[in-house]
Amino acid sequence: MSASILFDTPGPKSRRNTLVINIIGALAIVGILWWVISGLAAKGQMEASQWDDFLQADTWLDYLLPGLANTLKAAAIAIVGSVLFGIIFGIGRLSTNWLINGVCSVVVEFFRAVPVLLMIVFFNIFISRTLEITNNSAMWAVVAALVFYNGSVVAELIRSGVHNLPKGQREAGIAIGLTRGQSLRIVEIPQALVAMLPALIGQFVVILKDSALGYIISFNELLFFGRTYSSPNGNVLQALVVVAAVFIIINFTLSKIATILSRRLSSRGVGKTKPGAAAMVGGPAGLEDVEPGGKAAPDKA
Repeated sequence: MSASILFDTPGPKSRRNTLVINIIGALAIVGILWWVISGLAAKGQMEASQWDDFLQADTWLDYLLPGLANTLKAAAIAIVGSVLFGIIFGIGRLSTNWLINGVCSVVVEFFRAVPVLLMIVFFNIFISRTLEITNNSAMWAVVAALVFYNGSVVAELIRSGVHNLPKGQREAGIAIGLTRGQSLRIVEIPQALVAMLPALIGQFVVILKDSALGYIISFNELLFFGRTYSSPNGNVLQALVVVAAVFIIINFTLSKIATILSRRLSSRGVGKTKPGAAAMVGGPAGLEDVEPGGKAAPDKA
């Protein structure tokens, strides 16, 4: 479908107005950045001495890289847990059993509604005081909160992905002897995961960003180490800029991967079919040629 079907193609005047607005917006952004940088420079925040620490190898080896490693570790565990949680409860929400469907729906909607920061604080108290787990309790609190929240989002992605599949996919699975549950697990869920892969990667970006909320409970992640190192040196602003740049690079890379996957998946399955070519219908007894009129062709001796 071409873009002109969705909206009117802008004429010369509209294109000129759009160009003028874009130029004005770009100049406004440049002006704001210049104002901010000038204000920081007037207070000595742009001096080279404020940034030298982040050009030293010891700063990265002792603080930033260990913090980044903890961030990526928590995010990786949370991603795996979220996918498993999403598949289990996504299938549960697609179940025809009203009890399983109801329980899974309540769990998914509950964890989607609770703020991630609130869950991080709750799990930190629960793990450290109730379960009396003191070793890496902050990290596991962050991981648990990210798994429950983002897993619920993944469950909704799977449910919507299955509902968006062509109805013929399930009918084809049932036609070859699969039960509804087998068709869901073998045919529909794998296709839904592939179709929703760009959205899933976008959710992985959210997991990586939300891991920085562990700073509230003193989880030794990138933001915590950056703030810890810079506070005695008086260059907290510079540390925040460097940490933000690291997050931007990683998240931008993930976003580009999602874009590439989206383009590849959008062109997947596009084949060339000759007009009037005979269709093939598979059955338990084998394959049978079907003529364009819908009648089976006579057997050829």
